[in-house]
Amino acid sequence: MLEKFKKWNINLNIIIGSFIGVFTGHSIYRYFHYRKYPGLYEMQSAPWYTSIQIYGLGAVIVIFIVIILKLLIKRKLNDN
Repeated sequence: MLEKFKKWNINLNIIIGSFIGVFTGHSIYRYFHYRKYPGLYEMQSAPWYTSIQIYGLGAVIVIFIVIILKLLIKRKLNDN
């Protein structure tokens, strides 16, 4: 049972790292795209960084849920 929880913990760490990486990559891409084509973003009613904020919010929600799962796993490991 202990090994199963350790595997879950490793997988949850991978999920956290993946979401941080996707958010960082998307933010860098969007910034450079804005710098190269500012005219495209002038036509929009929303600022150019809106998609970065949406990705950030989504990443924060997922990471928060994963951290809660990690804490539950840690509590379960300490009980055994």
